Amino acid sequence: MTEPVLSVRDLCVEFVTRRGVLRALDRVSFDIGKGEVLGVVGESGAGKSVTGSAVIGLIEPPGRIASGEIRLKGERIDNLSPTAMRQVRGRRIGMVFQDPLTSLNPLYRVGDQLVETIRTHLPLSAAKARTRAIELLAEVGIPAPERRIDGYPHEFSGGMRQRVVLALALCAEPELVIADEPTTALDVSVQAQIITLLKRLCRERGTAVMLITHDMGVIAETADRVAVMYAGRVAEIGPVRDVVSRPFHPYAAGLMGSIPTLETATDRLVQIPGSMPRLTAIPAGCAFNPRCPHAYARCVAERPELLSRGAHAVACHLYDEPGVDAEALVQRDKVAAAVGRSRA
Repeated sequence: MTEPVLSVRDLCVEFVTRRGVLRALDRVSFDIGKGEVLGVVGESGAGKSVTGSAVIGLIEPPGRIASGEIRLKGERIDNLSPTAMRQVRGRRIGMVFQDPLTSLNPLYRVGDQLVETIRTHLPLSAAKARTRAIELLAEVGIPAPERRIDGYPHEFSGGMRQRVVLALALCAEPELVIADEPTTALDVSVQAQIITLLKRLCRERGTAVMLITHDMGVIAETADRVAVMYAGRVAEIGPVRDVVSRPFHPYAAGLMGSIPTLETATDRLVQIPGSMPRLTAIPAGCAFNPRCPHAYARCVAERPELLSRGAHAVACHLYDEPGVDAEALVQRDKVAAAVGRSRA
């Protein structure tokens, strides 16, 4: 196998507070290959954005990376100095945030921001950097880029601003792009355009993408693989088609069962009972055990590790229990949820 662009191993992120040390990420591990889109999905508070911030070196005090490793093309980057990390950020790792207005300075023209970013990371003159900026704006679908390059952020629509942010993220030809909820604030039609654009640009450039979202529709349309996170841990990771159609983890099955479909009429959506635990009250053992219909004594006492199941990996004791057909149990729950939804 070729070396992954991004490799995260046993990553732990903690926040020191008056209530003690709170663990936001608990031994998270995954890889992303060249040209691959890894979707990271889960409820609010699952640790998705914290994972992205840790990779790009934006964990601010009182947060800290407590343990684990983050490697970019084999080079460890989690222990770099702030100065060295600034050279990696933007040049080797691009970032697309949820709200483009947080990424664009409203006081500067779009072209000035693009040119400054390009010249920071690439040895180009101002004239060549401006030419490259115009080319990037055209590549991301900005009409009349020669004219729009001199516009201010407020003169662009939300979808166009997000295209500019995508151009900023790609301007130094990074090896990895982290997209944190890049389509949440956009109309559905604009979402589809941004998703298509992100996929095309990254495939053409061979850029690895970490796509953080809570929208399974976006994941299904965009990602090659998906990591389902829960309470700061990876519950399941595998090919997106397999996870969507045949999830292994009870939490992943609940997420997929709650997605409305066009096949059946429904008045109510199926929901997972309970809610995501706070960092101050994460239960021992499997963090999902208070909400899991199959929890037993071992789930309360022992944390499950990721177990390989073909192309999948799942963190659930059911798959390590002799005599238990865990996959049949989880699939039965998903089918029962779908039947209940159609009868609602």
